[in-house]
Amino acid sequence: MNTQHVLVVGGGPAAHRFVEAMVSRGLDGFTVTALTEETWLPYDRVALSQALLDDVDLTLGEATMWEHPAVTLATGSRAVTLDREARTVTTEAGDVYPYDQLVLATGSNAARLPLPGMESAHVYRTVDDVRTLRAEVTRLTEEYGRTIDAVVIGGGLLGLEAAGGMQSLGANAAVINGAPWLMNTQLDQGAGQALDRLITAKGLTVHGGVFPSAFVLEDGRMTGVDMADERRIPADLVVVAVGVRARDELPRDAGMTMGPRGGVVIDDACATEDPSIWAIGEVACFEGMCLGLVAPANTMAEIVADRLHGGTATFPGFDTATKLKLSGVEVASFGDAFAKTEHSLEIVYADPARGLYQKLVVTDDAKTLLGGIFVGDASPYTALRPLLGRELNAEPGAYLSSAGADAAPDTELPDDAILCSCNNVSAGSIRDAVNGCGTCEGSEPVRELAPLKGCTKAGTGCGSCVPMLKKLLEGELKKSGIEVSKALCEHFTMSRPELFEAVRVLELDSFEGIIERFGVPETGLLGCDICKPVIGSILASQRAEYVLDGGRGILQDTNDRALANMQKNGTYSVVPRIPGGEITPQKLGVIAKVAQDFNLYTKITGGQRIDLFGARLEELPEIWKILVEAGFESGQAYGKSLRTVKSCVGSTWCRFGVQDSVAMAIQLELRYRGLRSPHKLKFGVSGCARECAEARGKDVGIIATSDGWNLYVGGNGGATPAHAQLLAKDLDDDTLIRYIDRYLMYYIRTADRLQRTAAWQAELDGGLKHVEDVIISDSLGIADDLESAMARHIDNYEDEWAATLKDPERLRRFRSFVNAPHEKDDWIANVPERGQIRPATDEERTAAQAGTGPVLLGTGIPVRSALPEAMPETLQTVETLEAAE
Repeated sequence: MNTQHVLVVGGGPAAHRFVEAMVSRGLDGFTVTALTEETWLPYDRVALSQALLDDVDLTLGEATMWEHPAVTLATGSRAVTLDREARTVTTEAGDVYPYDQLVLATGSNAARLPLPGMESAHVYRTVDDVRTLRAEVTRLTEEYGRTIDAVVIGGGLLGLEAAGGMQSLGANAAVINGAPWLMNTQLDQGAGQALDRLITAKGLTVHGGVFPSAFVLEDGRMTGVDMADERRIPADLVVVAVGVRARDELPRDAGMTMGPRGGVVIDDACATEDPSIWAIGEVACFEGMCLGLVAPANTMAEIVADRLHGGTATFPGFDTATKLKLSGVEVASFGDAFAKTEHSLEIVYADPARGLYQKLVVTDDAKTLLGGIFVGDASPYTALRPLLGRELNAEPGAYLSSAGADAAPDTELPDDAILCSCNNVSAGSIRDAVNGCGTCEGSEPVRELAPLKGCTKAGTGCGSCVPMLKKLLEGELKKSGIEVSKALCEHFTMSRPELFEAVRVLELDSFEGIIERFGVPETGLLGCDICKPVIGSILASQRAEYVLDGGRGILQDTNDRALANMQKNGTYSVVPRIPGGEITPQKLGVIAKVAQDFNLYTKITGGQRIDLFGARLEELPEIWKILVEAGFESGQAYGKSLRTVKSCVGSTWCRFGVQDSVAMAIQLELRYRGLRSPHKLKFGVSGCARECAEARGKDVGIIATSDGWNLYVGGNGGATPAHAQLLAKDLDDDTLIRYIDRYLMYYIRTADRLQRTAAWQAELDGGLKHVEDVIISDSLGIADDLESAMARHIDNYEDEWAATLKDPERLRRFRSFVNAPHEKDDWIANVPERGQIRPATDEERTAAQAGTGPVLLGTGIPVRSALPEAMPETLQTVETLEAAE
């Protein structure tokens, strides 16, 4: 009876954040309905440029939020009428939604130009807009049989983003900007000129200080843009990105007060003149301004949610700070960037030749930070942004990295300093979470970066604050007396990357030599189950030697020692390599014969291979002898190494394929087989953008284009899935392989123990940009060394099972008991299921012994008790013997 119904009109980031804020505070006494005219779940408009290049999932947050019993999302529902007296909103379809509280989050529309021919131009605002653009570029390129000319009107954030996207799609891109320099609302003249130089160096043409006068159409087709200075710029396609206009028709038609440039007027509680109506995001006009930035929209959403729950939060005003990368160029602006404060000083470093510009604005005593601008190198922004309005602890020039300054001086952020502006998270909130002071449920201390981000939401927006977040976390841990150690384990004070490099430089070749040189003497120099496999992997990566020789067998995990994966019943799986999933009928026949002869459970894996389960340890050499003679080799499903390269059928058979994905997959799998790494590696190769091989879910993903290959890196499945990110596009075969060589070797050298590529990439200072600099631009000067290291691996590769079968001493490992070669472990037993076998359960064993259960298969040996008895002392396992040796 007392439930309040909250109706949200809009389905963008502001609406999503409001619903999220309501759910996090609890919906007792509330129901929430959100109306969005788009057919998508609320998505990240900031990342629209990604959708221009590929079909990516931009969905905000967890989709499960919309499954909350008190939350309803109505997609495809455009609101057209607001009846304030009846407190209802009616959609275009005629559906009427009543409300007790109405939240307007209608956002904005792309502004259009009142010029002849505008109806044939495109805008850049929604997922549908960018998908239409992508399809149009492809269609026109194919129809005209040449590279098309794409012209973008607008030199602001959206315009440059759209121009970069057009260029990435293969068009000749040009920008028309009415202002004298690019991004003139965020950057001063010096910064704008530096940005202009950098953008031009990227191959984009910039026409500045002049406005278009008309779009030229011939036979209904766009052919050019006429300029006010009487020039005509050729254009096959035009994108208008000159700003946005608040979507305020709903409150306007309902007679509500509008701002001077549109938008419904709100107070500092984000309330309108109507006590039951609130407004957030771009449709809200506060102190005469509407602003299309994420941070203030999120803040408004949180304020309204707080107010509806009885709080008193107020809106502090617009935070106009911006940091982004445009066409690979770093740009940042915050605070009083134009030095409008009376008597303020500007400390500037400008290097037009390099396209670098850095400026700090401070008070006249050069102590208090008022704002700043960075172009070309925005690295100081992260540390400086939270210090806005505070005294700096060093001379301002010390923060200008491009001027030759060292890293920004260390600064202790006050508790009220906003570390994450996207989500309005203060340094104090971070400290509370780290120290367990009530921020999270249960008040348990949060002492790792990933859960800290999840708990506080810091770093989950644009991500620019993550380095400062990590620094603050480590600082708090040190204050608490918790050592922030990168030690591999108690036996080594070095991290895995440090140990890898030390072993490589000194050319050490044994565990004993490594632990004697770098181990902690007080620990006894025996090693443990952490450092032993790591060193085994390092030696395997650096030295082309049989992994179990020279005492290295005891370093390996159980699976590596047996060159097979141990299963729950003590048997092993056999996984022959099937490169690219391509296999002849003859080889299929061999696998079938092995499975029949050894009574193995058979399954096709998710990586396009065939897995044979249920082999005993002593059977492995017999099985592999048959497989090796038939041309198979180890698929290394047991190792931290390359597993598979998944492939679609590609252009050889598929009518949609544009490249031979099977041939490329086979080439890559044969090139990188046996490559030991910090964690397992998976590849995918898709022959077209339909992505049937799911390449973007892999550590290395390759997707074919009509001009070559797009290379994606850092994708992972598993418990914390991550999409791979685009590293380079339209690569030829040689360049593609060269970049993959470098990427894999750089990962192997610098990743931590058991760290997947996605986590490794995310923790690098600079993330993907750092990877791009190292792999493509060779910023560290190590590209030749990385390629040489990969060449050594390829030249010296030998199949581990083929090598095992050649050596009787190596074969001695494959016995259940070393001093009773013909004795078998009779604990192994199976039951029939779906025409194959599976391991018997304890209950089935007990029932079989009592004569009431299923027949146990696969051994021919009397079954022991339901629980394994103690092993006779006269029988020694291979592991026991190795440990003794």
